[in-house]
Amino acid sequence: MRVLIACEESQAVTKEFRRLGYEAYSCDLLPCSGGHPEWHFQEDVFEVLKQKWDVVISFPPCTHLTVSGAKHFEKKRANGMQEEGIRFFFEMWKVSDCTENPIGILNGGQYIKQWFPKIHAEMVQAGFPFKPHQVIQPWQFGDEAQKSTCLWLKNLPVLQHTKIVAKGDFYVSPQGKKLPAWYGDAVGKDGKKLAYNGQEIKKVRSKTFPGIAKAMAEQWSDYIWINS
Repeated sequence: MRVLIACEESQAVTKEFRRLGYEAYSCDLLPCSGGHPEWHFQEDVFEVLKQKWDVVISFPPCTHLTVSGAKHFEKKRANGMQEEGIRFFFEMWKVSDCTENPIGILNGGQYIKQWFPKIHAEMVQAGFPFKPHQVIQPWQFGDEAQKSTCLWLKNLPVLQHTKIVAKGDFYVSPQGKKLPAWYGDAVGKDGKKLAYNGQEIKKVRSKTFPGIAKAMAEQWSDYIWINS
């Protein structure tokens, strides 16, 4: 079976499906950082989707959608970036068996209804469930960290927790913002940014935690085979 992991440069989920014998590929406009360029399409995902895929799992960019960026929403509404982000997520949801995003303006849909009524009407007509089917955390799958992750599912069951561990540490930035300690890969525990550019920080923070990637591959592959 052929599996496409869309909008994934880390190849975290791709490698877990490969480990189980699937013909899995990642796709992103960025080069992959997972070490297997031979399994990576660095091109427009909608071109890649013209191929035949048995399963599509997508991780659309959340930069313009997540509540953590709320202070920039007015600017992003004005310059069209937020509308573009919503539209891209919606188009990916249409073709995906699982679509992932953090908690943001998609949840509940009231923000989209208020500011983007045309898109909201299209989503309602298409049957988009604004409430995700599942919200998971890395600490439910063996990784001591908090990162609320929403999953919108079609043709796949909710993930069962594999190993409950501690929720991980936090630190408070000089600006008084409480952040998970795992952000330390992009921000030092003293609250100062490390020598990464903005794109690298986004890559660090968007990577799928190992336990979740493993659960997706193992649990969903069982379901796929049983129901194929």
